[in-house]
Order: sequence, then structure tokens, then C-alpha cells
Amino acid sequence: MEQMTGIHIAGRWVAGASEIENRNPSDLSDLIGRYGQADAAQLDEALDAARRAQVAWWAAGIQKRHDVLMAIGTELMARAEEIGRMLSREEGKPLAEGRGEVYRAGQFFTYFAAEALRNQGDLAESVRPGIEIDVRREPVGVVAIVSPWNFPVATPAWKIAPALAFGNAVVWKPANLTPASAVALTDIIVRQDIPAGLFNLVTGPGRAVGQRLVESRAVDAISFTGSVPVGRQIAASAVANMTKVQMEMGSKNPMLVMDDADLDLAVAHAANAAFGGTGQKCTAASRLIVHEAVHDAFVERLVAAARALKVGHALEDGTQIGPVVSEDQLAQNLDYIALGKAEGAELLCGGDRLERPTKGFYMAPAVFAGTRNDMRVNREEMFAPVTCVIRAGSYDEALAIANDSDFGLTAGIMTRSLSRASHFRANMRAGCVMVNLPTAGTDYHVPFGGRGASSFGPREQGRYAAEFYTTVKTAYVAAGAPE
Repeated sequence: MEQMTGIHIAGRWVAGASEIENRNPSDLSDLIGRYGQADAAQLDEALDAARRAQVAWWAAGIQKRHDVLMAIGTELMARAEEIGRMLSREEGKPLAEGRGEVYRAGQFFTYFAAEALRNQGDLAESVRPGIEIDVRREPVGVVAIVSPWNFPVATPAWKIAPALAFGNAVVWKPANLTPASAVALTDIIVRQDIPAGLFNLVTGPGRAVGQRLVESRAVDAISFTGSVPVGRQIAASAVANMTKVQMEMGSKNPMLVMDDADLDLAVAHAANAAFGGTGQKCTAASRLIVHEAVHDAFVERLVAAARALKVGHALEDGTQIGPVVSEDQLAQNLDYIALGKAEGAELLCGGDRLERPTKGFYMAPAVFAGTRNDMRVNREEMFAPVTCVIRAGSYDEALAIANDSDFGLTAGIMTRSLSRASHFRANMRAGCVMVNLPTAGTDYHVPFGGRGASSFGPREQGRYAAEFYTTVKTAYVAAGAPE
């Protein structure tokens, strides 16, 4: 893989203007590799190549697009163990999660392979005689994809797959923390029979390459997953060019635990949602809003569950929580622990840096109790293995607390009451609601996205992805009378 540098432009791997080191967060002595960083000229070359290739890709037809996406998805699923191991080594999630992420990425491609064949339009009757109308979907053109490090294969897959399925070209800027995953996915894509330049990997610094990409007039649409501040900057840049945007950003997901809940199930789902992936998920349950009648029993069991979780090397058997992704992320997490204490929250367990046989960015999962919804630890996305418990006196109070947020991505409720579950589904202001399930964990064939500061633009995934990756054309035809 020596030639696979982290930059792939116009059908070839090229050297970068500079390089970055990629180290294993489970073992800092493990150098995964050095990866290229593109400069402005290389980005411009990628955009030019994408524009040329997109025309040929659209002309290739739906069967070709189906076959290519099926091949990509099938290879990803077949290599889930191999690529998942590399992903876990690079990002820090336990091997089972890494393997599962790669397999899920393959499912996105096979799903959208079929969607390529289902890109059907409509016929309409005209109000004027002698005129026929058809409505069809066509590609938007060149799509810029900016993806995060926490799901370095799955998140780009659910963007790249529909982009290619509907006939677009792609310029992808992945996160600098996970370049090996980007290279592995790119290698599978570019080995297919596709036009040179249809798919371009341009790794580089966000302030240089990323900003130039989203400001480019050569880009027709931008799909971004990341933080709210960066999303707002991208939206401001895009509007100057009237570029179509789709953004998935922050979250502060609530899980309500009612007095009639199965407490063992509630604790299991809360711990899964709060600490899975080391809390580095946009769907993590970081606000646990618990009915006062079961509050103390729930908290006692949750703390026991958190303390029982095994924190260790991502590739070690039995590891349930790996390291956080970087030194900067760990420092930010520890700052939030200090902030929570300063705000008056009670730290019941965890929140400290851990030492392990290999030097890495390990942190004990933390539970805060006695928190209020106006505390910063309950208002800001922490992206950490930290969850905060809020006491509520009733279902109505719990729902009001849950909805009192700038975000609205996922939300859950634990209850045996059908009426509460139905009311919650209808009145929780979130894009995804879960009943007796963790807030984390979504299917690949249905829409994903949120409200408020969590999302902006059309939904991702499923058939709804067509709203972003295509543009609608209405054609009127007056064929005249036959001679």
C-alpha cells in the first residue's frame, strides 16, 4: 500500500504537499503510517477531473452504476474483518464495532446499488391539450463530501453510495485523524471500472483544503458531518454560491426512564447508548432524564454497570470501551469533567485518565448525578464517555426537559406504557425517536437526521437521500398531430 498516499486525483495516487503521522490511540508506539496532505492546486485538479468524469458516469447508465456499487459493497462486507481491524487500530473502537462498521458500510453500497435501478420519475397530465409532461431526477453534479473521524468508513459510505448511485462525481475530504480508513475505502472504489476522476480523495487541513473545497464554485452540493461551528461556516460559504447543502452536526440526546420502566433493560440501554464507541457518537445518550420514583435505584445500577465496563486496547479480547481518538479529545473530555464538578454536578464514577499496559488515550466512563438541564454539561455536546442524570417528577416534566435543547437528533424513552410511548413519539422534537431501545443504533434503509442545530438540509439514507443527491426536472413536450 506504499503508493496509497491519502490523495487520489483523476484516477491516480499522488504524493501530498506535506505529510502527517497516524498513530494508534490504543498504543502510541504503533505508527500506522504517514499520509499525504493535499494543497490548493491538487484540490483544484480533483475538482476539474470530477467535472469531466461526471458526464461520462451519468451516460454509463443505471445498470453500470448498479454493478459498480454492488461490487464495492460486496468487497467491503467480505473484508469486514481485515478493514475493521485496521479501523479499530486507527480510531480506537473495539474490534467488534470496527468490524460491524465496515460491514454496514458495505450494506449502504448494496442498498444504493438497487436504488440506482429504482431512480424512476413521474408522468403527469397537462392542463393544456396536446402537451405531455414527465418529471425526472438527474444528478446534481459534483458533490463535496466532508466526513468525521468517529465513523470513518460508515459515514462516508452513506454519502458516497447515493452520490454515485444517482450519477454524481465525488470529491471527498475525510478527517485527518483516520486517513488509513479513507485510503482503504478509496482503494476499493477506484479499482472499479469507473471514469478516471469520478472519485477523488483529498486529505488535507480543514482551514486550507476544506475551506477551499466548500467555497469552490465547481462544487454543486456539499454533504457534511461534523461540529455545529464548522457546519455554520460551511453553510455561510455555500450560500454565496447557492450550493446545495446537507449537514449533520451536534446533538445532546435525551433518554427518559419512567417509573414503569424495566430497570435492568433501561440500565443496559443507557450504558450502551452513553458509553458505546467511547461516547464518540452523535447518537450517544448524554442526558438521562429519570423519574424520581426510580431515580436512586437506576443511578445505583448505572454506576455499577459503568464501573464494570472493561476499558482497554481496541484489539484486545474482552475490551468494551477503547481509548478516545486523540490527546486533544481526551483533554477536552477531562475539561468537561472539571466543568461538571464546578457547576455543582456530583461525579459518581469515572472521569479520570487510565493507565494501561500500552500508552494510549484511555478514560474511565463517567456518570454525573444531581445535574440540571441548564448546566453546560447538559447543553453542549461533549463527545465523551460521560453521561448526566437529571431527576424529573413526572412524564410531562421529563418530556419538557428533553425538548429544552438546541439539538434534536435522537431521543429515547423506557416505559411499559403504550400511551406514554405514543405521546413521546408524537411530541418529542427529534429526528429519530426510540422506544425501549438505545438512542444509538439506526437502520441503513430509512432516513436519518435531526432538528434544530443537529441537522440542516435534506435527510440522509434510504430513499430520502434522492432529495439531496438529485435535482428534479419537469419536461413539457408538444409532439403535435401525427401526419
